[in-house]
Amino acid sequence: MFRFKKNKARFPKPDLTGEKAPRLMEVMEASQATAVAQVQAGDHAAFQALVERHSLSLFRVAYRMTGSESDAEEIVQETFLRAYQQRKSFEARSNIGTWLYRIAVNGSIDLLRKRKRHDAHLEPLDSDEPSAPVLSLASSSPAADRLVYSAQLSKRVAGILEQLSSVERAAFILRHYEELSTEEIAQSLGLSSNAAKQAVFRAVQKMRKALEAWTRSRQ
Repeated sequence: MFRFKKNKARFPKPDLTGEKAPRLMEVMEASQATAVAQVQAGDHAAFQALVERHSLSLFRVAYRMTGSESDAEEIVQETFLRAYQQRKSFEARSNIGTWLYRIAVNGSIDLLRKRKRHDAHLEPLDSDEPSAPVLSLASSSPAADRLVYSAQLSKRVAGILEQLSSVERAAFILRHYEELSTEEIAQSLGLSSNAAKQAVFRAVQKMRKALEAWTRSRQ
């Protein structure tokens, strides 16, 4: 029905700050309304265009939510499948991007819950062998040190994200990785604006506290 391509190419964002911004926004909104109408009418080409436009951002969110590339790809596929099945229930005045985010985030949360239940039934494996380092570089140059630190920091941030509640994790990812506004986060998570703002605040506070403790432990 549709083809999801995990294309990592970057495209320039439109300038929404100049004198032409109001007109550009009107054009974008009209274009979205037209695209939505075509999708709701069953236009497969229009839906494929929607997939190509939003698949990468949905993959990023799903990957940061689950920490698994294969799970993220599955969630993106499921998101577009559900979006197509529920296309006639989408309200044209809403933002289709936040609607898709909401489906993807809910799918990620459902997967995390299933994973948690599955892990609860597994017995931990004892091993006397030390775990392998994440990154090993022979050079002791400043550039190599920065690479090591960056890899360790990325791993630590991912670990902290796993400790957040599902709502806090999603709010943090949408705000600080996808750069959504508070209102867009609220719509994506089905929260009030105040609840979305509080979720972001709690996530940032927990992230900052955990990173400060991690930094002190390295000194």
